[in-house]
Amino acid sequence: MLDLRPNCECCDRDLPPDSPDAYICSFECTFCGDCRARLPEERCPNCGGELVRRPVRPASMLAANPPSAVRILKPDGCAALF
Repeated sequence: MLDLRPNCECCDRDLPPDSPDAYICSFECTFCGDCRARLPEERCPNCGGELVRRPVRPASMLAANPPSAVRILKPDGCAALF
């Protein structure tokens, strides 16, 4: 099951579970659309994998399957990558 991480790893923007602007790689590294668009080739800066739109978990399923509350943030953001 997807973690549904709560923020962009680059800019720390909130990405709630119903956000249509969350993108993930196969390792679930999570980025907002603005940061994704600025990454080289729109690839994950951690693994080089493809960043695709994260599925939205139906609201009715969130109580039994809550999103992660763990925020992951690159210490220096992604400024060096842009």
